[in-house]
Amino acid sequence: MSNFKKINAELSTITRDISKLNEKTGNIYESLTVIGRRSNQIQVLLKEEIREKLEEFVSVSDNLDEVLENREQIEISRFYERLPKPNAIAYQEWMDGQIYFRNETTGHGSVESEK
Repeated sequence: MSNFKKINAELSTITRDISKLNEKTGNIYESLTVIGRRSNQIQVLLKEEIREKLEEFVSVSDNLDEVLENREQIEISRFYERLPKPNAIAYQEWMDGQIYFRNETTGHGSVESEK
């Protein structure tokens, strides 16, 4: 999971050259499907990771002041907010050739990361 934090993906929306997207599959829609599925995998992994880290700060008491003043929790949240979005990470992995895919009808369909 820490690989997502080190990837050189764009932090904001940029224009992409779609001709580069379909070089590996020959089909733009298949490429976008692979990137979309990988993006969903990354989103689930990041969500689980942040939930695990924030669970450390869950307190039994319902004191509102404690919840608002927890600096460590705020810093963790800010760190994850500054990360590239899952679709940008998946796109960068696709362009770097780090995504293994296989289409079951033609011999290449499920999405997995080679990491």
